[in-house]
Amino acid sequence: MKLTSKGRYAVMALVDLARFDNINPVSLRDISLRQGISLDYLEQIFSKLKRNNIVKSIRGTQGGYILSKNPNDIKLTNIFYAVDEKVKTVKCNKEIKRGCNGKSTKCITHDLWDELETHINSFFENKSLEDLINNKKETRV
Repeated sequence: MKLTSKGRYAVMALVDLARFDNINPVSLRDISLRQGISLDYLEQIFSKLKRNNIVKSIRGTQGGYILSKNPNDIKLTNIFYAVDEKVKTVKCNKEIKRGCNGKSTKCITHDLWDELETHINSFFENKSLEDLINNKKETRV
């Protein structure tokens, strides 16, 4: 199981945003500088986050982004879904009898990996941005 940089960076950027958006809207440039994420990549990620109502954009010289909801109401699974990130431990579809090994039955350890996927997704469903921002506060750039 592997999360792509898109999913990890989306979480990092939103934690950064959540730490500062109660002051003013946060620019992607500031997030980029603090987190070491390419500005172009952040623009792609935030386009998806905005489309999925996780963030709102504010125009103007003091513009930037703010969260659309309380950080406690934004679960990590919401973020992953918004950026098209899938947490899967097996290639095959759970609902189909055909296995990921190309055979007509699922592999001998399929249920193990399926159970692990359920635990991982449950973990992410129970973690919110609020859980992650309760760490040490950074200073604004």
